[in-house]
Amino acid sequence: MCEFSHQGTSRPAHYHVLWDENNFSADEMQTLTNNLCYTYARCTRSVSVVPPAYYAHLAAFRARFYMEPELSENHTSKSSSGTNGTSVKPLPAVKEKVKRVMFYC
Repeated sequence: MCEFSHQGTSRPAHYHVLWDENNFSADEMQTLTNNLCYTYARCTRSVSVVPPAYYAHLAAFRARFYMEPELSENHTSKSSSGTNGTSVKPLPAVKEKVKRVMFYC
């Protein structure tokens, strides 16, 4: 089980290993995955999905605010055009006092 159940039944975790370049054994992979479930910064208990997957989802969700559909074909802007016809807003400038600070979603 990767998730703590305060009430009810825990959901068993089922993962598919697509590529293991570190050559973990099945037990090592299970231990690593279980331990990672306790490292999510937004929760004091274990979570059902490993935090790197949660953080990737949060980063993608935040990135959508930098994407916008192109308004017209003649629309010119300072943003670059994506491969699927959307324009991408430039990222905001990073302030000096936060350049060396860790970012958390």
